[in-house]
Amino acid sequence: MVEDRNEPLGAMEPMLVSSSSPKRDGLADKALELAERSAGFRRSLPDGIVDALSDLVRAMNCYYSNLIEGHDTHPVDIERALNEEFSNDPEQRDLQLEAKAHIEVQAWIDEGGLEGAAARSDAIIEIHRRFCEKLPDDLLWVENPDSEERVRVVAGELRDRDVRVGQHVAISPGAVPRFLTRFEEAYRNLGRVDRVLAAAAAHHRLLWIHPFVDGNGRVVRLMSYAMLREALDTGGIWSVARGLARREAEYKRLLQACDGPRRGDRDGRGTLSEAALATFVGFFLDVCLDQINFMEELVEPDRLRDRMLIWAEEEIRGDRLPPKSGLVLEAILYRGTLPRKDVADLLSVGDRQARRITSALINSGAVTSPTSRADLKLAFPAALAARWLPGLFPEQK
Repeated sequence: MVEDRNEPLGAMEPMLVSSSSPKRDGLADKALELAERSAGFRRSLPDGIVDALSDLVRAMNCYYSNLIEGHDTHPVDIERALNEEFSNDPEQRDLQLEAKAHIEVQAWIDEGGLEGAAARSDAIIEIHRRFCEKLPDDLLWVENPDSEERVRVVAGELRDRDVRVGQHVAISPGAVPRFLTRFEEAYRNLGRVDRVLAAAAAHHRLLWIHPFVDGNGRVVRLMSYAMLREALDTGGIWSVARGLARREAEYKRLLQACDGPRRGDRDGRGTLSEAALATFVGFFLDVCLDQINFMEELVEPDRLRDRMLIWAEEEIRGDRLPPKSGLVLEAILYRGTLPRKDVADLLSVGDRQARRITSALINSGAVTSPTSRADLKLAFPAALAARWLPGLFPEQK
């Protein structure tokens, strides 16, 4: 029998920054700014570019989320894993399989798998199940630091034992279902501003519950990704995980501060500190805004065009692409897609040469097309990210 020590649900309150908080108005303004910036960024790009960029950002999100957990799997290696190309080194292969599992869960989210349900308890369990069921066995064992007992993680199964995370002793295992029900109630049927703020507040509160023996960090970041995607209609073209990883020490320090108790009569009415929660929410929103700004500058069409054309010219000089290939890339960038039949007229060449250029671009990974007759789209492969989108993630060593 899993023990429930009957901790009161109020031990997790407050779940949101209340209207009486002195920081509430500033956070609401920031949430509205975030909504406007996110929507504006997505509208600025053709749908074809949004689709291609979201594929690369999915790998980036995976890379930085795993990096926070101490697992460094470069997006180029992640891309290879998606193509079933695995390292001969067992440890590296396991990390590739872990990344592949993360990518597949996010793809499921992007395809609407959690629409309207990201904070539901069954959805949280499903994220964990989908992620862990595809992990290699070696990554499904954790060691209790106190007893040195090795414990196996079961996909989609709530923890059946007590856990300590740093200084935080999580609620008893039997209490987890009760607190997940309260969690779900707190973050549903919210207004526009609170839906954005909830993505940040829920991020800490789920970690506070610590529902699983292991995998909580990745589940929480995938949940927050899903909540932001829905609340802001992000299109999946920017990632909060990159910003959290780049400010990891501050991220973890502020999360830990949220575990602390209320600091006197002016610190809300819950058991936990509302001021600490408000500070974390503000930090989280600032990270989101910073990442939108970073991505906007990175994919600004004229700058991106210049980087792509410089790359194409180098490939042409190296006889790896036919002449005029850059014009095709430029056309797709500004239009979003390019019908194959338009290539010959665009380049003032014959059909045979147009097919040769198209095939070379597809083989390079720069352009994709699902069938031999479908329109051409940009692909943004991880191998070209350092040239086309510098700074998105570190260059591979």
